[in-house]
Amino acid sequence: MKRRELLGVIGGAAAWPLGVRAQQPKKIPRIGLMVTGAIESPEARAALKAFDQGLREFGYIDGQNVLVETRAAGLKVERFPALAIELVRLNVDLIVASNTPAARAAQQATTTIPIVVPVMGDPVGDGLVASLARPGGNITGLTFLGPQLVPKRLALLKEALPTASRVAALWHPGAYGERTMNDMMAEAKEAALTLGVQLRLVAVHAPDDLDLAFSTIIGERADAILIFPSPMLFNQRKRIVDLATPRRLPIVAMGKEFVQLGGFISYGADIMDFNRRCVAYVDKILKGAKPADLPVEQPTKFELFINLKTAKTFGIDIPPSLVARADEVIE
Repeated sequence: MKRRELLGVIGGAAAWPLGVRAQQPKKIPRIGLMVTGAIESPEARAALKAFDQGLREFGYIDGQNVLVETRAAGLKVERFPALAIELVRLNVDLIVASNTPAARAAQQATTTIPIVVPVMGDPVGDGLVASLARPGGNITGLTFLGPQLVPKRLALLKEALPTASRVAALWHPGAYGERTMNDMMAEAKEAALTLGVQLRLVAVHAPDDLDLAFSTIIGERADAILIFPSPMLFNQRKRIVDLATPRRLPIVAMGKEFVQLGGFISYGADIMDFNRRCVAYVDKILKGAKPADLPVEQPTKFELFINLKTAKTFGIDIPPSLVARADEVIE
């Protein structure tokens, strides 16, 4: 064989593996997604729909160029640690932990896999990030500032219902870290003192506690109910409204979803949409960005929703000035 022919054969043989490698399919990123409710629940379906919408906006289609491994806690937040470990063992490229309890479980399960959290309460207070501007670890995402707005919601309740003197506050121990919960309690009590309202804290550890909680509220002769931020209480909003309505107890909560079901007033960010917006972080991380360098996003708009139909049913005359400030009124 001539030297030129021999070099051609050798060169072709050397190039062949490279060509084969170039034609190999690109690795499809795998995302682990943890949600609070059962997969078939309206809350989980809404969150998954919003997340899927976000994926499509960035050009991702589940099952084609991205794989989403969904795990649901079935309203038992104590299951989050096991679900997080399961996702880590699957060697996912990224974990989307739907809220603070899920994020805390994921944080304990891995320090290397990036974690995006759509709805955080107080990420600094809960130890999820070092600071909002520079998270510093493997966690980033969005905060809805829910715990910080409890005094504002109490003030809105007093403005809408000036005669209210006794307010029951439903809260979920362990919904957030100890520091966040303590701060939320202290600020709520201070606001109540300033507004001249007696605040009765009623703990709800699990959905099964709601009936007993309402028995306590009725026994205390509360004038209204303030819902503290909590993924579990948010997921139980229909049941809470159904328990409060026959007893003519107006509810003030963090999400418009309460008001749409018959609650009285809500004030806060559109947290369901956070499930869509978090995909911006997912996209950046899949393209090489580090969570430590991606600032936590804070809401720039807070919505005030008022259910005038509920107010009329309960015999409440809401000041026109408050109605005029509402972003949406349900009649």
